[in-house]
Amino acid sequence: MAALDGMRILDLTQYEAGTSCTQALAWLGADVVKVEPPRLGDPGRTADGGNRDALYFLSLNHNKRSVAINLKSAQGRELFLSLLPKFDAVIENFTLGTMERLGLGYDVLEEHRPGIIYGTIKGFGASGPYKDYKCYDFVAQAAGGAISVTGERDGPPIRPGPTFADSGTGFNMALGILAAYVQQQRTGEGQVVEVSMQDSIINFMRTQLSFRERYPDGVVRRRGNRTVSPTNLYPCAPGGPNDYIQLMVVTDRMWDALITAIGRPELGTDERFATITDRRENGDALDEEISAWTMQRTKWEAMEFLAAAGVPASAVFDSHDILSHPHLVERGQVVTYDHPTYGEQTMPASPIRMSASQVPMQRAPLLGEHTHELLERELDLSTAEVEQLRAEGVIGPASRQPEDELATAHPRF
Repeated sequence: MAALDGMRILDLTQYEAGTSCTQALAWLGADVVKVEPPRLGDPGRTADGGNRDALYFLSLNHNKRSVAINLKSAQGRELFLSLLPKFDAVIENFTLGTMERLGLGYDVLEEHRPGIIYGTIKGFGASGPYKDYKCYDFVAQAAGGAISVTGERDGPPIRPGPTFADSGTGFNMALGILAAYVQQQRTGEGQVVEVSMQDSIINFMRTQLSFRERYPDGVVRRRGNRTVSPTNLYPCAPGGPNDYIQLMVVTDRMWDALITAIGRPELGTDERFATITDRRENGDALDEEISAWTMQRTKWEAMEFLAAAGVPASAVFDSHDILSHPHLVERGQVVTYDHPTYGEQTMPASPIRMSASQVPMQRAPLLGEHTHELLERELDLSTAEVEQLRAEGVIGPASRQPEDELATAHPRF
């Protein structure tokens, strides 16, 4: 069975932080119904300004169903509240106060569905002096400290590439929702689960914060790619932008394995590199010795040779490598499927593997694709009644806006 078979979620999330949460739960087997505004839907759909759902949206909304309901209308709100008793949780990541303005705050939801779990993601939290500040991933990475420790030792702070604030917050929320669901199943009680993007980044900063003892003022410095030598990025042939290998050699045993593997055992008796402290102080000279070996090999040759010798090492995988590498394909970590508008698409699969729970990955839904089905099945509405709601603009058509309207809608930064 699917691990979360029977768990049902109304998904009001948009962009990435919230959608990462609901996608993770859907990957584990929860029935996730994405409730979107008619016409444009989740603004992530139009993040690239094109006339079809953006790859950004497709990447974050697998295994969900979509209904298009205008929650700003009285009828749309009533439809949502009519669906609510059939679900276990509602999850949103709107600006603080939006749900209350829609008449769908926690008190209202709990009244219509006692025991409901309400998940809310906010940039700076639902309390505190910064609670009303707007937030995106880049802002949260700055507010949580990640940017302050990223970059070269003598250079400015740099934003990390992956969206840790968005997706990381989503996974933290998924953990909180699962805990609340276990409690709900035992006690029948619901609760509010709140996760802040700033708090999530601070949580990911725990290791970096533990280094504060090394600095008199307690401010952790940027260290670049080289920490304990030879832990660094080393160039490989043929010299392309991502032709590098990352080594992480942090013990004497690993050091011995490295110099033996590259055919330079004499480095072990070189007084410049005798101890970890010596290797740190003479890092530039040591990097030259190692680079002379790595530059004669591709990143894959260097990785496989050194890893087989017991040296922690990896080629720098770029986006093409990730979606095509034989190791990831064999493990099923990338999945290829057909999409109605894109055709064949390859996407990363769930990182969570369970021996007794199998949930096939399904494509992201089209806007409003399941509106008819859901309203007829869950609320016993007739086809005529659903069509009337559509005619009145309470629910949305499955079709999208013309391309010229989409081109100005929700551009992705």
